[in-house]
Amino acid sequence: MFYSGHYAAPAILILTIVISLLGMFRIPDIINKFLFRPYFFLREKQYDTMIMSGFIHADPTHLLFNMITFFFFAFPLEQFLGTGKFVALYFVGLVVSHTCTWYKERNNPQYASLGASGAISAVLFAYIVYFPTTMLLVFFIPMPAMIFAFLYVGYSMWASKNANDRINHDAHLCGALSGLGFVAVTDPGAFSRLVSMLL
Repeated sequence: MFYSGHYAAPAILILTIVISLLGMFRIPDIINKFLFRPYFFLREKQYDTMIMSGFIHADPTHLLFNMITFFFFAFPLEQFLGTGKFVALYFVGLVVSHTCTWYKERNNPQYASLGASGAISAVLFAYIVYFPTTMLLVFFIPMPAMIFAFLYVGYSMWASKNANDRINHDAHLCGALSGLGFVAVTDPGAFSRLVSMLL
């Protein structure tokens, strides 16, 4: 579903898939180069990793889960917000979620993470402010967008305590909050409309 005149979401989707697959199967140095390492972020001026780590993923399952979520929510949200506002939302989510990770892990030289989860959480929660009752078919299971959003973050919070991988599960919550904050700043009436829709 590619919307006429709105190309940011398709471009982000394609770039993320291509860079991630290259890193997984062809050029593993891509992943090592762009891992976000909070301990080294300021010490070694690895500033580019705050953005580039959002375009690499740990494995096909991680990539598939994030890109399915992105596809469902980002494409219609760009159509609704416009490309400029959508791109700003995506990168605010990426930067804020990595800033939270940096603060938590800044003294841990062993910690490294990757993935677009923080930015996708920002998109996801901005979407549900505008379209909370949209029905999705997720792995053949119908559910409202709002329920999916909370399941997504709930899983992420569980995984942040139990998973042993390089996926930045902690970023989901900060990403979600940044998406809500972005909507509050750029469209203050959106939450009033949300309450009206739900009552």
